[in-house]
Amino acid sequence: MLKIDAGSAPNPYCDGLTRRSFVQLGVAGMASVGMGEVMRAKAASTSKKDTSAILIWLDGGPSHLDLYDMKPEAPSEVRGLWRPIPTNVPGIEITELFPKQAKVADKFSIVRSLHHDTGDHFAGGHRMLTTKDMNVSGAQNAGKFPGLGSIIARERGSRHPSMPSYVAVPYASSIGLVPGYFGGNFLGVQYDPFQPGGDPNQTNYQVQNLNLAPGMNINRLESRRELNKVLDQIPRTVERRGLFTAMDQFDRDAFDFVSGSRARKAFDIGQEDPRLRDKYGRQNWGQSTLLARRLVEAGSTFVTVHYGGWDHHWNLKEGMDNYLPMVDAAVSSLLTDLDERGMLDTTLVILCGEFSRTPKMNDGGNGGPPGSMGTPGRDHWGNSMFCLLAGGGIKSGQIVGSTDKNGTRPATRAVQPTHIHATIYNCLGIDPHLSVLDHAGRPNPVLEDPTPIHELLS
Repeated sequence: MLKIDAGSAPNPYCDGLTRRSFVQLGVAGMASVGMGEVMRAKAASTSKKDTSAILIWLDGGPSHLDLYDMKPEAPSEVRGLWRPIPTNVPGIEITELFPKQAKVADKFSIVRSLHHDTGDHFAGGHRMLTTKDMNVSGAQNAGKFPGLGSIIARERGSRHPSMPSYVAVPYASSIGLVPGYFGGNFLGVQYDPFQPGGDPNQTNYQVQNLNLAPGMNINRLESRRELNKVLDQIPRTVERRGLFTAMDQFDRDAFDFVSGSRARKAFDIGQEDPRLRDKYGRQNWGQSTLLARRLVEAGSTFVTVHYGGWDHHWNLKEGMDNYLPMVDAAVSSLLTDLDERGMLDTTLVILCGEFSRTPKMNDGGNGGPPGSMGTPGRDHWGNSMFCLLAGGGIKSGQIVGSTDKNGTRPATRAVQPTHIHATIYNCLGIDPHLSVLDHAGRPNPVLEDPTPIHELLS
């Protein structure tokens, strides 16, 4: 077995925990492409759409009021530290720290009235990535339902047989849990995302899982495959949908993954024009986003990109001044790049986190004297949030919903995570009325309300 060290959380969350997780994968670490069951599910899907999706996950939860739903007329402790700027779509304004996105606002739409009404990191993450409550919280943070990407991997499979259907760049982390709420849960570990690890911004970045171990070659892998056929004759005492079935799939997919060159080329970000790499941003977030584009271009169906460290209870100015220009470069470059390659209509882009931050800023003291922890910050807030969507059949240049004058809660067209997921399923040609079986064989509807956001659908 290979182990990918996901490392410790680069920015510990406000519960004080620093987490270190290891993801154990099969021969080549390829846990998501299904060649049998998944291909059958793909053939039976409600549409033959060849659409892929990239989810940029803002882990920790950024404030809607400081990014896409600014309130310049609100009191100073609400409106925050930055001013809005106009975009190339009349009537749409976003933060002044997003000047590049302001030039491409005609390529995306913003949901401003999203809410799930919890300020718990884990509850919020589970609701955003699975749509389910299921009593998940900081006290009971284990995932209880398959994540969005896992369901898509099961239903759609890979768009090319040599590519993983579901990838998390550089790793899948929801509030420090790996793969956390991105995982397959009761669907099985074969629907967890493939996690390449590492930093795509590093010189000579390589995915170790794509390199054969010393002394191993394709012929020896073939021999191992023959051995596995013999071992398959041994009676098994576990239920066929359990671990052994998952490992069978690992072995099949690992061979196709390692023996081919397509995935290896897709992960070779060094092939990109240095000037384009500069536009995305020469840091982990920018290069991870560029790598996501390479993966969907090569045939992956669902790719998540992890942007961590958004838990700004204090010193918000330093955090946003550092983070938002990186987001601006990566998002604007991704949308422009996809458009120029003729891929934007078939690639859905989603940008969101597990919740937002309080409309009223705190005093920056975190229990101490005001300002002792730097500039004011914002605390947890799930009553009003944002989600950016672009491409993949989404109508662009739209604003869905609004919040009240202080951004406290939705004022019009309230939207919940289930409606975001239903919209994503619609774009990818998946029936939002789908149910999946749990360990007890009980059917569970994927969405409690399968109604998409019709204003955004072409």
